[in-house]
Amino acid sequence: MVDKSLIGSKGGSVEMAVERGKIREFARATKSSHPAYMEDRQPVSPPTFLTTSSFWTTADAAASSPILKLGLDLRRILHGEQEFVFHGEPPRAGTELIGETLVGDIYEKEGKRGGTMLFVKMVTEFKDAKTGELVAESRSTLIQTAKTPTEG
Repeated sequence: MVDKSLIGSKGGSVEMAVERGKIREFARATKSSHPAYMEDRQPVSPPTFLTTSSFWTTADAAASSPILKLGLDLRRILHGEQEFVFHGEPPRAGTELIGETLVGDIYEKEGKRGGTMLFVKMVTEFKDAKTGELVAESRSTLIQTAKTPTEG
């Protein structure tokens, strides 16, 4: 059983520079040729671009990850869902963001194939490094199954 007092706990912050070239690379990798990503001098980032924040994670931020505090069995983790919420337009090239991840919720459900599944809702808040204004949120759900794939 995971300690529900960890709801609201935060990890280390991640500094992320939104770069023109990286927006273009991401757009190409996701098969988009939209001019907003490819031709603009200060392009807007694609909606799912913030997932690349994981490449900016430092060893210190990784070591203080709320996921580690939860003590989850990584062999039994499924990625349940992912959502991006913007509080205005997505960030443009030249924006510096600070991302901070927290545990949003923890709950359990009985699985259809037997055993209890643990659901952990994670929220990463992205704030403008200059103004401190909330720019976007990445919300994801991790599911820990009752058994590892080899046991099930």
